[in-house]
Amino acid sequence: MAASTTAPAVETRRRLVEAATEAFAEQGVFTASLVDITRRAGQRNRGAVHYHFGSRDGLLVAVIDQHAPFLARREGELLERARARPDDDLASVLEAIVRPAVELAETGTAGRRYLVIVGQLVEEYERVHPEVAAALERTGGVPVYELLESRLPAYDDALRGERLALVTSFILRSVADRARAQESPVPGRAQLPTERFVTNLVAMAAGMAIAPLPEQPG
Repeated sequence: MAASTTAPAVETRRRLVEAATEAFAEQGVFTASLVDITRRAGQRNRGAVHYHFGSRDGLLVAVIDQHAPFLARREGELLERARARPDDDLASVLEAIVRPAVELAETGTAGRRYLVIVGQLVEEYERVHPEVAAALERTGGVPVYELLESRLPAYDDALRGERLALVTSFILRSVADRARAQESPVPGRAQLPTERFVTNLVAMAAGMAIAPLPEQPG
């Protein structure tokens, strides 16, 4: 059944996406309850998610699409700068991941939650539905990662995939944690200014990506 596009239906969809962003970030994209999301959105119809989005995956696609255009545009701009750098320059490529994420996190709680969700999906990419994978591609990350892979040392496929997944998770969670700390009413450790945070995180991610492997015993 196709969802209505009347004004009340559009508002219901908006509330469901907002509630899902909150629940997926807090409880996990694969474990958050659709009934709880429906309740958070103020809907009495327990089938509201299926009516408006068809499935959990359809709702997740709508969540991802909230900020996909912004991320794709900013990553594209920074990617062009990275392509003009030397072939061994990892920092400029990683900046195309870090800087848009920081800019999104600084828009507020919803942006931070979005990054937590994307980080979860990257970690569990083999589990995601093809439609969700396609939505992730709309954030613009594929060309960035293609360039990043081309500038990494000659790792085998398994190690390359592991490093890229861990570096991505580290970046997104670091950005989200910083935003959460800034929103917290309880004072914590001092946070770096935005520009210094970006350059430091880029440097740390680059170090992770090319860290030497420990020698294997015997």
